[in-house]
Amino acid sequence: MKKVICNDELRKNIENAINLLCNTVKMTLGPGGSNAIIDHSLSNPYITNDGVTIAENIESDDIVVNTILELAKEATIKTNENVGDGTTTTLVLLQSIYNEGIKLIDQGISPMVLKKEFDNIKDIIINKLKENSRKPTKEELLNISNVSSNDTEIGNLIYSTYIRIKDKNSIVIKEGEYDTYVRFLKGYSFDTDIVSPYFLKSNETIYNSSYILLSDSIIYSLEEISSILNFINENNKSLIIIASDYEETFINEILSLVINEGYKIILLKNPQYGFKQLNILRDLSSISSASINHDSYNIKSLGFVPQIKINKDITTISFELNEEIKNRIIQLEKILSNEIDEYEKDYYYKNIAMLKNKTAEIVVGSPTKAERREKKMRFDDALCSISSAYNGIVVGSGLPLYKISEELNNDIYSSVYKIALKSPLKQILSNAGADDALKNIISSNYKKVYNVVTSKYESVENTKIIDSLEVVINSLVNATSIAGMLLTTKSLIINENNDEVDNNIV
Repeated sequence: MKKVICNDELRKNIENAINLLCNTVKMTLGPGGSNAIIDHSLSNPYITNDGVTIAENIESDDIVVNTILELAKEATIKTNENVGDGTTTTLVLLQSIYNEGIKLIDQGISPMVLKKEFDNIKDIIINKLKENSRKPTKEELLNISNVSSNDTEIGNLIYSTYIRIKDKNSIVIKEGEYDTYVRFLKGYSFDTDIVSPYFLKSNETIYNSSYILLSDSIIYSLEEISSILNFINENNKSLIIIASDYEETFINEILSLVINEGYKIILLKNPQYGFKQLNILRDLSSISSASINHDSYNIKSLGFVPQIKINKDITTISFELNEEIKNRIIQLEKILSNEIDEYEKDYYYKNIAMLKNKTAEIVVGSPTKAERREKKMRFDDALCSISSAYNGIVVGSGLPLYKISEELNNDIYSSVYKIALKSPLKQILSNAGADDALKNIISSNYKKVYNVVTSKYESVENTKIIDSLEVVINSLVNATSIAGMLLTTKSLIINENNDEVDNNIV
């Protein structure tokens, strides 16, 4: 049965959800923030101070509150997806904007007018943030990485890797066993789907200066590729064929040529399915200049690569960047810009990185699974922070937002942001037990910032306390967006007889 919740009853539930979510997460903000223990039904409990991880695990027995919680979480989840940092700041801003906005609604201001004015003020704040930003130095990028990970070893590894690759999506972080290390990879790699182990004479077969034949269909007989086989044999060249599949007789005949007559041929099946089958062929075509054949094969359709390595798990093709590859990258980036599915985005990111011929893999190791998981989160945070900071930084600790709050107009709408923009700095100092530092910061005319780690004041000109401009803007944008949605919501429809929450807010 559907239940409708409106007006004051709904507002009470929204306030309960906002306070449950934000009060829990904001205690972790800043270097002086605390940790949270998260129980997991499928594994051991673990400790973290990662805002989005804590937020995602907060639930309520009240299905109405839980429905609103899921919506409110979108603010921090969106920030994490966009820049990977600033998730706790987002919730601190969200709570303050919502609470102050409710006060104006109680004074008779239309929620829709309020939301429109909030969007206008948000744009003014963003412009002011941009005016106060600048490009980071290498030393500052290293510091951002160290601060975000709260570990100099992790920070240094992320920094050195990012400076070399300069593309977050080209760096893969995964859990390993005991050791932590980074390896830089070159070439285009895909899963090996070999039709017979007899094609591999050792653990890894390497062919230099190899020809490639691509097919989007099944190859049935030797006659179909007879001219190509003659060319390969006469010139003593190697040939890698990648097709959808092969007739069994064809496989046996090729094997006979390899074993008995010394032909250097390997038959691989296309390892992908669906639309990705054609995608990998197009990638390989751009790398090798091979044609994608269907049922007609000749020497002109062959491609060429400097080197190909094949083992039972992975096939890697070395190549030099050319115009075909550059055009293929542009094509994939256009597809990526219209993709909304996160899994598919990761697929395109990986392919683009391989075609750019620069990828890195960081393997995170620790003695226990719980420690590895927590350590990997630190690596993820550091990578996201350094990536988002690469194009612009501002002074950290929420100081720019606090200063901008004093510069806003004195109208009734701006009064909300005059309070909200002060909340991140206040929370950071409160978590560190340094509330009194705020007076000294203000008296310095915001030319000093308090370093929670060293318990000392630093000049904003020389401080190592910095934030990514992109992170601060995303925190503000997403907090304003969700607060505006909640302030303009007056009814909720829910199936109270279903344990699965129906997030249908109108």
